[in-house]
Amino acid sequence: MSSTNDLRWDGKPGHYEVYYLTFTDPATGVGVWIRYTMVAPLPSTGDPATASLWFLAMDPAADGGGATVGRKASWPVAELMASANPFELRIGDATLGDRAMRGGFEDVSWDLRWEPGRSYEHVHPLLRGVASTVLALPHADIECSGHITIGERRLELDNVRGGQAHLWGSKHASEWAWIHCNDFEHADGTPADDVFVDGVSVIVHRFGRRIGPNTPFVGRVLGRDFNSRSAWRVITNSSDFSLTGWRFQVTDGARRLIGDVSADQRLLAGVTYHDPDGELAYCYNGETASMTLDVQEYRGRGDGWTTVEELVAPGRAHFEYATRTPVPAHPLLTT
Repeated sequence: MSSTNDLRWDGKPGHYEVYYLTFTDPATGVGVWIRYTMVAPLPSTGDPATASLWFLAMDPAADGGGATVGRKASWPVAELMASANPFELRIGDATLGDRAMRGGFEDVSWDLRWEPGRSYEHVHPLLRGVASTVLALPHADIECSGHITIGERRLELDNVRGGQAHLWGSKHASEWAWIHCNDFEHADGTPADDVFVDGVSVIVHRFGRRIGPNTPFVGRVLGRDFNSRSAWRVITNSSDFSLTGWRFQVTDGARRLIGDVSADQRLLAGVTYHDPDGELAYCYNGETASMTLDVQEYRGRGDGWTTVEELVAPGRAHFEYATRTPVPAHPLLTT
């Protein structure tokens, strides 16, 4: 069987591809983002195709004021190798499969394993032809075990909840927000099992116009899949985002989610993404954001929309804000 993780690049220029795993360690509060990427620039840029490894970590408790670590290493694309059945991606000595990822460079390393999870896709099949980027979740809600090292610090991980994603395309959006969370609590503080959400809200500029935000959203809430990704839902879902937060309202049939995301600017790691045409996107990523989620159901004309559950994720949501211009006075950890 093919994997949602299978490499889509056919060797031609004008393509980029990204794999990442995110999680927040509940024992320490440290949020982690590990990324495997490639970009094949257009010939007009004069740049060679490359493959890269990225590692970001945010520690809200460091010295009482929080700290972020950002690392990136790049190789010629000849160092990228991929196979299918079973899927495996290799960049240098680092590997990624459907059950594990291992690697390291400079002063960071990772050795993680998980059981495969459910697969989800944000882009509806009918919209694939117009999408410049496709986002999929090969393993949307998993429990990771193993360890990571950051300098001399080693974190042992035991069934830490996270998610693994894969995206590919020819061009990033002009501006976007992204959220992933699968570590919610009920209002009484007990863990919310079998719950995750993942969404993106994008703004693009085409034909001299600003289009968006367009907001596909997927997840699993209260034992049922949530898919808000039809063309109608993507353009009508409500979304308002900024550097440090995102307020959204997304609907799937008789279920609606109202979310509020907040991120500590001190714990946002600034990085740059390279498009195949040579343009840059400035991205601010925080793996220790907080989130509230109001789950509503439509009960008919008489009762309308009624809240059936309130979920919270203090410091355990994964958030990114991106724009085409850098945020003043916010340093970039990798470029």
